[in-house]
Amino acid sequence: MSDSNHHYEHYYVPAQSHWPITGSIGLGCFMVGLANWIHGNAAGHYFFFLGSLIIAYMMFGWFRDVIRESHQGLYSKQMDRSFRWGMAWFIFSEVMFFAAFFGALFYARHLAVPWLGGEGERGSSHLLWPNFQAVWPLLNNPDPQLFSDPKEVISPWGIPLLNTALLLSSGGTITVAHWGLVKNKRALLIIGLFLTIALGITFLGFQAYEYYHAYHELNLKMSSGIYGSTFFMLTGFHGAHVTIGTIMLIAILGRCLKGHFTPEHHFGFEAVAWYWHFVDVVWLFLFVFVYCL
Repeated sequence: MSDSNHHYEHYYVPAQSHWPITGSIGLGCFMVGLANWIHGNAAGHYFFFLGSLIIAYMMFGWFRDVIRESHQGLYSKQMDRSFRWGMAWFIFSEVMFFAAFFGALFYARHLAVPWLGGEGERGSSHLLWPNFQAVWPLLNNPDPQLFSDPKEVISPWGIPLLNTALLLSSGGTITVAHWGLVKNKRALLIIGLFLTIALGITFLGFQAYEYYHAYHELNLKMSSGIYGSTFFMLTGFHGAHVTIGTIMLIAILGRCLKGHFTPEHHFGFEAVAWYWHFVDVVWLFLFVFVYCL
C-alpha cells in the first residue's frame, strides 16, 4: 500500500476525553430531576435544569472537538463510515423509542380500554364501573374523581393538519438545501436551510398554542387519564425532537455560513438531514394514529 493510500485509510484514535463521563453525569442529573419533578419533589426541577445545562455543555464541547479534528484532516474514509453507522444506529434507537410509545397507545386503545368495558375473557372491570363506556378517545374515565375528564379531543383538521403541511414542506426545503450543497450553489443552500429552520420554529409555535388550548379550554392534560397521558407523551416527545432538530439546523447553518462543508465532504449536514427526515416521518404516524383515528 502506498503512503498516499495509507494516509486516506488510517483510523484516527483521539486522546482520552472527559466528555463521555460529563455526559453521563448530565444525563443522571436530568433523569433524577425529571422523575422527582413529576412526583412533586421540591428539588426535582433544580436537578433537571442542572442536568440540562451539563448536557448542553457536553454537546457543545464534544462537537467543537469533533469539528476541529475534522478541519485538521485527521479523519479518513473509515472514520466517515463510522460516523454514518453511528448516526444510523442512533436513529434506529429513536425509532425504538417511538415504537414503545406507539405500542403503549395501541395497547391502551385496543386491549386495556375494551377490557375495562367488559369485553373479552379479561373483561371483568365492568363490575367496578358499571356505567363506564369503553369508547376511544376516552373522554369518560373510569374514576373521574381521580382523573379529570377532558371535554373534547383536538380536531385533526386545524393546527395538526397545518403542522403536517409545515413539516412536509420542511422536508422539501432541506432536500433543496442538500442539493444546493452538492451542486456548490451556496445561495440555494443557505436559503433552503433558513426556510427549514423557519418552518420548524413555526411548527413549534403552533404546537405550543395547541397545548395552551388543550390545557385551558379542553381540560386535556397529562392528568386526564390514559388519553391525555398518551397524547402528550407522543406529541411532546416528538416536539422535543423537533426542538433538538431545529437547534441542530441552526448550528449547521452557522457552519455553512463559515464555509465548513464542501460538495464532497459534508456528513455533518447529512446527519442532521437524516434526523430531520426521521422527525417528519414520525409526525405522519402521529397525525394518523393520534389525531385522526
